[in-house]
Amino acid sequence: MKASAFVYPWDVNGDPAAPERIAALGVEQVTLAAAYHSTRALTPRHPRHRVVTAEYAAVLYPPGDRWEGRTPRPHPAGDWAPGDAFGEAADALAGAGLEVHTWVVLAHNSRLGAEHPDTSVVNAYGDRYPWAPCIAQPATRAYLVDLAAEAGVRPGARGTELESLGWYGLQHLHAHDKTGGVGLGDAGQYLMSLCFCPVCREGYGRQDLDADALAAAVRAALAPVWQGASSDGGWAGVEKLLGETLANATRAWREEAARTLQEAAVAAVREAASDGFQVLLHADPVWYHVGANPGVDPAHILSVADGVVVPCAGGPGPLTPFAEQRREGAVLAANFTVVSGMGGNPYTLAADAALARDHGATELRLYHAGLASDGDLSVVREALSER
Repeated sequence: MKASAFVYPWDVNGDPAAPERIAALGVEQVTLAAAYHSTRALTPRHPRHRVVTAEYAAVLYPPGDRWEGRTPRPHPAGDWAPGDAFGEAADALAGAGLEVHTWVVLAHNSRLGAEHPDTSVVNAYGDRYPWAPCIAQPATRAYLVDLAAEAGVRPGARGTELESLGWYGLQHLHAHDKTGGVGLGDAGQYLMSLCFCPVCREGYGRQDLDADALAAAVRAALAPVWQGASSDGGWAGVEKLLGETLANATRAWREEAARTLQEAAVAAVREAASDGFQVLLHADPVWYHVGANPGVDPAHILSVADGVVVPCAGGPGPLTPFAEQRREGAVLAANFTVVSGMGGNPYTLAADAALARDHGATELRLYHAGLASDGDLSVVREALSER
């Protein structure tokens, strides 16, 4: 199976040894960040630094003229990725024989929420999630579609992987996070991720729902959860808490918003790209899941994109609903964390890859070549040599 490693430009730029080191892992491709959220990252081998702090969500290249006079608009990175950091890293990696694909984070942007609070998801209690743009809002959708096209189709790239192209919600790694005190479960997470911004309130109205009554129902459904009651049970748990009619009406609104955004973004990328450019989405087969791997309908998304990147850290099960579509030529990339310090296990990569293949995977994704220790990378090299 073809394998690709995730990489940041700051892992490569300023480190002449990085491209050959990454190629020596045995990967054929790199998935190189072109638009990324704020983060703090270790660079354990870089000759000039050990910690990079990306202070806000940014594009890692100079944004184009299409953004003149527009709001919202992407921000160029600061000194952690100055100038055309993506282009510099892409050229170096291609020089080592690696195929370069872009890695584009979309509906996850805390600076957007800070500068334009009205763009954020608003929960049933009135709390805003500044990291989570509401994907139903027309101006936000236009921003995300154009960002996908510009950041996705960079010079020298052969394809793109679009992350967070769907709903984001409560779940979010945040500085000094203190949100784990109550076990919300899938059902509670869904209810806490429902948006009540003006656009979504209007959208619920088109589903014959009164938004105020729906918000009150959500708060009533969550009341026992705050007291410690279990909210497990997946979608059945949502229907139990909220009632089947209300639950399915919210589903109709959210699915429509996500599906049409995904269709528009992929179409915009294809229009901007040359023939043969590959478009993948980071995706979860459970439609109501939110976050970096938003939930999708497998049949629909494989009719729109060239394939998906699927989180498999917990096992290969999420691959199965995509594989069952039997769509010829579709890329099903199994994504594994290979950084021991982040909960990954590179020692099981060979076995994990074989099991993923049995469940329909056609490619591997390895998170993350820049963050992993030398020991982790050594194990990855050995595992990939066994393919």
